[in-house]
Amino acid sequence: MKDYDHQIIWLDYFNKNLSRKKGRKVGKNNSVYDPTMQELIGASKSLELDLSEENINNQARYPRRSFVKSGYIMISKKEKKSTVVNQIAKKMVETRQQRH
Repeated sequence: MKDYDHQIIWLDYFNKNLSRKKGRKVGKNNSVYDPTMQELIGASKSLELDLSEENINNQARYPRRSFVKSGYIMISKKEKKSTVVNQIAKKMVETRQQRH
Protein backbone atom coordinates (compact mmCIF):
# COMPACT_ATOMS: atom_id res chain seq x y z
CA MET A 1 0.00 0.00 0.00
CA LYS A 2 1.48 3.31 -1.04
CA ASP A 3 1.84 5.90 1.70
CA TYR A 4 1.40 9.41 0.35
CA ASP A 5 2.01 11.17 3.69
CA HIS A 6 5.60 9.99 4.10
CA GLN A 7 8.75 9.82 2.03
CA ILE A 8 11.51 7.22 2.18
CA ILE A 9 15.10 8.43 2.54
CA TRP A 10 17.56 5.63 1.71
CA LEU A 11 21.08 5.54 3.13
CA ASP A 12 22.47 4.86 -0.36
CA TYR A 13 21.41 8.36 -1.48
CA PHE A 14 24.43 9.76 0.41
CA ASN A 15 27.12 7.14 -0.34
CA LYS A 16 30.10 8.67 -2.17
CA ASN A 17 31.25 5.21 -3.31
CA LEU A 18 28.14 4.80 -5.47
CA SER A 19 27.48 6.27 -8.89
CA ARG A 20 24.24 8.10 -9.55
CA LYS A 21 23.18 5.11 -11.62
CA LYS A 22 23.60 2.88 -8.55
CA GLY A 23 21.43 5.18 -6.42
CA ARG A 24 23.35 8.21 -5.13
CA LYS A 25 21.05 11.25 -5.25
CA VAL A 26 23.40 14.06 -4.17
CA GLY A 27 26.57 15.46 -5.70
CA LYS A 28 29.94 14.01 -4.70
CA ASN A 29 30.75 17.17 -2.72
CA ASN A 30 27.60 16.63 -0.59
CA SER A 31 28.09 12.89 -0.05
CA VAL A 32 30.20 10.87 2.39
CA TYR A 33 32.06 7.57 2.18
CA ASP A 34 30.10 4.69 3.70
CA PRO A 35 27.43 6.63 5.63
CA THR A 36 25.90 4.95 8.67
CA MET A 37 22.31 4.81 9.89
CA GLN A 38 23.39 6.72 13.01
CA GLU A 39 24.64 9.58 10.82
CA LEU A 40 21.41 9.60 8.81
CA ILE A 41 19.26 9.55 11.95
CA GLY A 42 21.40 12.22 13.65
CA ALA A 43 21.25 14.54 10.63
CA SER A 44 17.48 14.07 10.37
CA LYS A 45 16.93 14.79 14.06
CA SER A 46 19.17 17.88 13.96
CA LEU A 47 17.04 19.18 11.07
CA GLU A 48 13.98 18.50 13.26
CA LEU A 49 12.39 16.17 10.73
CA ASP A 50 9.47 14.11 12.01
CA LEU A 51 11.18 10.78 12.71
CA SER A 52 10.17 8.00 15.12
CA GLU A 53 11.70 4.63 15.97
CA GLU A 54 9.11 2.63 14.00
CA ASN A 55 10.01 4.66 10.88
CA ILE A 56 13.61 3.41 10.86
CA ASN A 57 14.53 0.22 9.01
CA ASN A 58 18.22 -0.65 9.00
CA GLN A 59 17.75 -4.15 7.56
CA ALA A 60 16.15 -3.12 4.27
CA ARG A 61 17.91 -3.57 0.95
CA TYR A 62 17.99 -0.71 -1.55
CA PRO A 63 16.35 -2.01 -4.76
CA ARG A 64 19.29 -1.12 -7.01
CA ARG A 65 21.72 -2.97 -4.70
CA SER A 66 19.58 -5.78 -3.36
CA PHE A 67 22.63 -7.85 -2.36
CA VAL A 68 23.71 -5.33 0.33
CA LYS A 69 21.78 -4.32 3.45
CA SER A 70 21.37 -0.57 3.40
CA GLY A 71 18.48 0.85 5.37
CA TYR A 72 16.13 3.80 5.24
CA ILE A 73 14.14 6.24 7.32
CA MET A 74 10.58 7.35 6.67
CA ILE A 75 9.74 10.99 7.37
CA SER A 76 6.60 13.07 7.05
CA LYS A 77 6.21 14.82 3.73
CA LYS A 78 6.55 18.57 4.28
CA GLU A 79 8.86 19.71 1.49
CA LYS A 80 10.03 18.34 -1.84
CA LYS A 81 12.06 15.18 -1.41
CA SER A 82 15.09 16.60 -3.25
CA THR A 83 15.19 19.58 -0.84
CA VAL A 84 15.07 17.30 2.20
CA VAL A 85 17.72 14.94 0.78
CA ASN A 86 20.08 17.86 0.08
CA GLN A 87 19.58 19.30 3.58
CA ILE A 88 20.36 15.93 5.17
CA ALA A 89 23.42 15.50 2.92
CA LYS A 90 24.85 18.88 3.94
CA LYS A 91 24.27 18.09 7.62
CA MET A 92 26.01 14.70 7.27
CA VAL A 93 29.03 16.30 5.59
CA GLU A 94 29.20 18.98 8.34
CA THR A 95 29.08 16.32 11.04
CA ARG A 96 31.86 14.29 9.37
CA GLN A 97 34.07 17.38 9.06
CA GLN A 98 33.60 18.26 12.74
CA ARG A 99 34.66 14.77 13.80
CA HIS A 100 37.89 14.79 11.77
